[in-house]
Amino acid sequence: MNQNPPEFWLKSAEQLQQTFAGNWTAAMQSLQGLVPPQLLQDGLAVAPTQPPQISFSPVKLQELQQQYLQEAIELWTQTLAGKPAGTDKRFAGQAWSTNPVAAYSAASYLLNARTLMGLADAVQADEKTRARLRFAVEQWIAASAPSNFLAFNVEAQQKAVETKGESIARGLQNLMHDLRQGHVSMTDESQFEVGKNVATTEGAVVFENELFQLIEYKPLTAKVFERPFLLIPPCINKYYILDLQPENSLIRYAVEQGQRTFVVSWRNPDDTLAKKTWDDYIEDAAIKAIAVTQEITGAKSINALGFCVGGTILATALAVLAARGEKPVASATLLTTLLDFSDTGILDLFIDEAFVKYRESEMGQGGLMKGGDLASTFSFLRPNDLVWNYVVGNYLKGETPPPFDLLYWNGDSTNLPGPFYAWYLRNTYLENKLVQPGATTVCGEKLDFGKLDLPVYIYGSREDHIVPIGGAYASTRHLPGKLRFVMGASGHIAGVINAPVKNKRSHWIGPAGKFPSKVDEWIAGAKEHSGSWWPDWAAWLKAHSGKQIAAPKSYGRAQYKAIEAAPGRYVKARA
Repeated sequence: MNQNPPEFWLKSAEQLQQTFAGNWTAAMQSLQGLVPPQLLQDGLAVAPTQPPQISFSPVKLQELQQQYLQEAIELWTQTLAGKPAGTDKRFAGQAWSTNPVAAYSAASYLLNARTLMGLADAVQADEKTRARLRFAVEQWIAASAPSNFLAFNVEAQQKAVETKGESIARGLQNLMHDLRQGHVSMTDESQFEVGKNVATTEGAVVFENELFQLIEYKPLTAKVFERPFLLIPPCINKYYILDLQPENSLIRYAVEQGQRTFVVSWRNPDDTLAKKTWDDYIEDAAIKAIAVTQEITGAKSINALGFCVGGTILATALAVLAARGEKPVASATLLTTLLDFSDTGILDLFIDEAFVKYRESEMGQGGLMKGGDLASTFSFLRPNDLVWNYVVGNYLKGETPPPFDLLYWNGDSTNLPGPFYAWYLRNTYLENKLVQPGATTVCGEKLDFGKLDLPVYIYGSREDHIVPIGGAYASTRHLPGKLRFVMGASGHIAGVINAPVKNKRSHWIGPAGKFPSKVDEWIAGAKEHSGSWWPDWAAWLKAHSGKQIAAPKSYGRAQYKAIEAAPGRYVKARA
């Protein structure tokens, strides 16, 4: 094939410049019209506020425009050659690469997406406004991908032809099913049942009140440590993330290590709990669970673990007890937990005074924060992976997502009492009062984490977008006891649920007792170790567990009789 004359390229370039200059103007106008979007129930965006005055850095605009024009010309050249470049997994299928129109559509979309993100970065505003704009643009870009629409998704079209329309019919059936259940299916939920093939570690409920059930697990060793072990999971999720399957169950792992293990199983709140407060969850749940564990085992002190919000609840309960002169917990483990809310990552975008006042007026005196709304919020933090990926597969291609225990748990959402939720928003994310000695009162006591002189094992995940690694590390600045900080690879859940048998990922441990002010400095001095962090934690916990004694042959003690087999009724209640 003969090469085109130089005049052709010059003319094409001139036309391209005119075309893309017009697109550039439209993009500029679109972004200048963007304001932080209204909150969607759970805070997918920011609270209603006055639109910010948006201006752009002239230098960055000029650089971005030049880059845009250059990449546009390169894209056009690649298209003429029949090889438009594209590496995004949404367009990685063969159907995209073999169809020139589809390939160009995908590549031009990616170019425009990069440019719009560059525009958001070029905005001259305070950091929070810039972050909110970036989040809004990311949501817009994710939703507008050509792969999300049957008219442009060549893979879905090809499948419809190959199945003679069956994939479209199945897609409509999947859509109607998800509309009825109220959320997008991420897995085949029909393949799971709590107590049957998830949450299967053997045990019994030995106590319950209106907020939680306490589960005691059957020992798997002839002897157990004399100091019992209590786990407090987050109340915004079901506890069985810690007990999905036998091979990746942190609960079973603890039992196998000889720990006499108890777990709080939160009740899924309904209207009868609509007025419960943060104080109720501390006094009548966390502190009560500690006391019952002591009474059942006869132990003067116990070891305790808190995961995510469960860690915040545990630390708050310990501070309340310390203010009363009580120290029933000998050691604590905090997994991906925020005590200091100065670094909350992307969630900070949603929190300001207007938003918190709105929530306080809406449900501060009573009501429920619906679990589905919370689940949607966390899904849209990663929209391509946790939303649109399933929209395309379920509805456009008519596929049934494969069974996956973690995603089943993720869809098993829980409600929160409105007063609890409103108090938590103001005193943590908005005002960061928990780490200010005496700044807030819980259960009639002034909080002061400086009184928690017990040893604490602190774990953070390196890629965590819910509890950033810096936020987890910040606890080292407020706890005066002997601390051990460990960082694991991956995110909020996968980093924690990383059983040794999988031999996956790595973890990092720094020099003992040395905690620089910044997490980056700690990371620079930490040593990488292959595999799970669980064995390191198990060895640490063993050192705080006392001597070994004969394992109990029955559940409970005295008035604390077995009520029902684990996992109990509470965890089976759906939101």
